[in-house]
Amino acid sequence: MTSLMHLVVENYSEFAESRDPTVDSWLFMKSPVPVIAILLTYLIFVLKIGPRWMEKKKPYDLKLVMILYNAYQVLFSIWLCSTAVYVKEPVKLLSRSCNNPSNNKELQEIVYNSSWWYFFSKIVELLDTVFFVLRKKQSQVTFLHVYHHAITMFFSWGYLKFLPGEQGLVIGFLNSLVHVVMYFYYFIAALGPKYQKYLWWKKYMTWIQLTQFCIMLAYLVFIIAIDCKLPKALTFFFVGNVIIFLYLFSDFYRKAYTKAHSQRTTTKPIEVGPASVIEPMIQKVKAQ
Repeated sequence: MTSLMHLVVENYSEFAESRDPTVDSWLFMKSPVPVIAILLTYLIFVLKIGPRWMEKKKPYDLKLVMILYNAYQVLFSIWLCSTAVYVKEPVKLLSRSCNNPSNNKELQEIVYNSSWWYFFSKIVELLDTVFFVLRKKQSQVTFLHVYHHAITMFFSWGYLKFLPGEQGLVIGFLNSLVHVVMYFYYFIAALGPKYQKYLWWKKYMTWIQLTQFCIMLAYLVFIIAIDCKLPKALTFFFVGNVIIFLYLFSDFYRKAYTKAHSQRTTTKPIEVGPASVIEPMIQKVKAQ
């Protein structure tokens, strides 16, 4: 019991010391109430109100909206990736002592601004699910999809609120890079059926996401190994969440591609052409 209390006090002290009061003056950052309100509204709409409301309605034609939305996401993700370019000697991010806040005020300003825009992008990405509901594609609103969007949004808020360290640039850069590829795929898909032939690489998107999580996990373990002077509770939460993502995305890939391919190769095709009619007649004649 004493050791547990000591751990709680230690982590509370780490949170208190790592916080920058400047962040509290930014939009949505003073209190968790607005973020929780957005999250609850999102969950209630995509899981309850939205499907019930669309039950007797025709799917909305959002082709133009989807094209513009995905184009915006590609460009915005590219811009987020570019923010890491402003870091001088980015390789040194792996060798720093991980003090928070950093002595490099210029770098810390880049981290704070990039982190807020990254968090804002996660709020905007909640529209992915809203569009599924409005287009009556409720089968796409899976646990993996909803969990990924919801926890990532809240996750990025917690990072900026309590852990705006320079290491976040690595994780944010990786995720934004993956989103460039992902939303580019969705952009092509939104253009219409005649562009479907260019989407042969769909299953490789999941591989890219899994690779991203593996790199993130290795990086977070590295941060723990070098005893980064950052809140350990949040770092371990990050590790746990990445492991959950790894499991969920691996399970999705197995069910969507590996299992489906296995079923296609083991199932005997049913003959429905002329051969299925002629063959029995030939066998009958031979028997006579």
